[in-house]
Amino acid sequence: MEARFKGSFISPTLLIFFFFFFFQVAPSPVELSNVSSLRGELKGLFPSYDCPQCINRKEHGRISAARPDEKNIDILVTYTDANGAVRTRSINSKDLSTSWVWRYPSDEDGDHKKTSKEVEGKSQKPDKLEGTIDHSNGNKNQFGVVVEHKSASELHPIKLKRQRLRNERRERRTAELIEQDKEIENQIQDAAVERAKELDTTSKGKYNIWRKEYENPNSDSTLKLMRDQIIMARAYATIAKAKNEDSLYDSLINHSRESQLAIGEATSDSELQPSALDRAKDMGHVLAAAKDQLYDCMTLARKLRVMLQSAETGLNMLKKRSGFLIQLAAKTVPRPLHCLPLLLTTDFFIRRYEEREFPNKEKLEDPSLFHYAIFSDNVLATSVVVNSTILHAKEPERHVFHIVTDKLNFPAMKMWFLVNPPAAATIHVENVDDFTWLNSTYCPVLRQLESARMIEYYFKAHQSNSLTSGTDNLKYRNPKYLSMLNHLRFYLPEVYPKLEKILFLDDDIVVQKDLTPLWSVNLQGMVNGAVETCKESFHRFDKYLNFSNPKISENFDPNACGWAFGMNVFDLKEWRRRNITGIYHYWQEREMYFLPPAIGVSGMIFKNENRTLWKLGTLPPGLITFYNLTHPLDRSWHVLGLGYDPALNKTEIQNGAVVHYNGNYKPWLDLAIAKYKAYWSRYVMFNNSYLQLCNIRE
Repeated sequence: MEARFKGSFISPTLLIFFFFFFFQVAPSPVELSNVSSLRGELKGLFPSYDCPQCINRKEHGRISAARPDEKNIDILVTYTDANGAVRTRSINSKDLSTSWVWRYPSDEDGDHKKTSKEVEGKSQKPDKLEGTIDHSNGNKNQFGVVVEHKSASELHPIKLKRQRLRNERRERRTAELIEQDKEIENQIQDAAVERAKELDTTSKGKYNIWRKEYENPNSDSTLKLMRDQIIMARAYATIAKAKNEDSLYDSLINHSRESQLAIGEATSDSELQPSALDRAKDMGHVLAAAKDQLYDCMTLARKLRVMLQSAETGLNMLKKRSGFLIQLAAKTVPRPLHCLPLLLTTDFFIRRYEEREFPNKEKLEDPSLFHYAIFSDNVLATSVVVNSTILHAKEPERHVFHIVTDKLNFPAMKMWFLVNPPAAATIHVENVDDFTWLNSTYCPVLRQLESARMIEYYFKAHQSNSLTSGTDNLKYRNPKYLSMLNHLRFYLPEVYPKLEKILFLDDDIVVQKDLTPLWSVNLQGMVNGAVETCKESFHRFDKYLNFSNPKISENFDPNACGWAFGMNVFDLKEWRRRNITGIYHYWQEREMYFLPPAIGVSGMIFKNENRTLWKLGTLPPGLITFYNLTHPLDRSWHVLGLGYDPALNKTEIQNGAVVHYNGNYKPWLDLAIAKYKAYWSRYVMFNNSYLQLCNIRE
């Protein structure tokens, strides 16, 4: 019986001889401490490969039942250790690797010859891989035994099929990845082309149109130089005039004027006139001459300091004038808007519309419907609020609008909605002067508005001492605060005694979604549902209230979050239960004051008559009245700032249920921010005959 390795056979005698020869001639033999280490080394020396002759052995009838058990044969191994001593070890055949195959003498001689050649290392087949210790010969391993790989013809058909499938999958995946890369590259190119089309290339001198990091820091150097030259020319001109250097003074003034004309309204070098560089050179020569004649460091520094202070004073004055003019423009009614109520009022009385009434009166006090409160004297703005709300309502027939206006605009407001009734919805217009219960006896605000001190505050704002107080106070001097329409929001339960919940809307808002879900919002026992406006440290109570006054500091938290009027859900049942109107009256009522005993005078004064608690307006008393009684709504319900902030997020505006033009730049004014005006104007009926007669256009 013989042991066969990798398709060859080796007799036991030859095996013993091989181990004896190897351990004698090896340059660095390793002493095996036990049999197990030798077994492991033998397994590592001869890698296991499939035996092609074993695959079809059963088919050729080479397996005989009479053969001894090949799994339990002891093999004797003799070798020489590092000290030259001969050692013998025994290895059982069951511990050999699977690459060892037993071969009997009755087997074919051809295989024996082939094995002998492999042991001698003389095989010349090109498909065999062999290795050696010094790596100089690629045909033998370190023991001189041939290590061969099977050729493709010797692989099993199943393995060949697997290899072919793997190659096909690899090729398909490679083609898919190449195709994806092409698609992504095309998308990137298309996006780059679109960006290039939108890019403004007119200001090439100001910035690099492709890469910001390559921006030229000296792109506007000529413009900056000329402006600096003008400043220095003015400084030297003043000094020259003081020293009677008339010719130099005239030269500086003339060159300064020419440089200013060359600059014009340019903001970069690319916008300068072609002659600008020549003007800068000429100015440089004149300044050099002035420096030679007049240069004195202390005198020049003093003059520049005076010029700086003068510029700051002029800038502050311009800011105040600008603020005053903006406030004036914001509060002045444009001619077309003034024309509209005049035409409507005229037709209201000529056509006897005063006797007409709105339909569906039975819905006005039905608590199961959706009720809105709008208090305004602006017909056009109110129509936009109603139109935009109904347009997005899923059930417009269930929506009821309660509009309250003043006596002057009542005919126009009623006429508009009688002539232009909203589809399916219910409209009711009322005159605030018809609320007989709203008098100075019941309402302390009316007593304040009628006081001489308050009238003086509003109607003497044109005096110089009022203007110099700053632009911040001008917006609080708006006479609209004298109207009870602005304070009527604090009397909702009295105005609508049979309603349980109502949605309050300002006239400078636009509705962009169905507001019906607001009636199902759980206010969690609160009275007011509103969107909070505080972001980090902004728009908190300390912005609106005077916390240096102990009446404020002892009752309120300066870090409490503010909220906005404009779109508010009020629970009128909870309002009545908590007597919210009483809280409002408490902070508006009079209180006793006492002067020092030497004077011996006492009397009554309103708590905020001298604006010691808060500035005028309705938001500060609203914050006080609904303190700890406000439930925050999601910000998407109410987007603010379209009347003053040109940097709002466009996505937030488009996703907002209500957008609010709070601020001076109302959408019906020429001051309006242009990019926000479309959200409002789309709900204006420009084809209406009244609007066309008054020249109200987009």
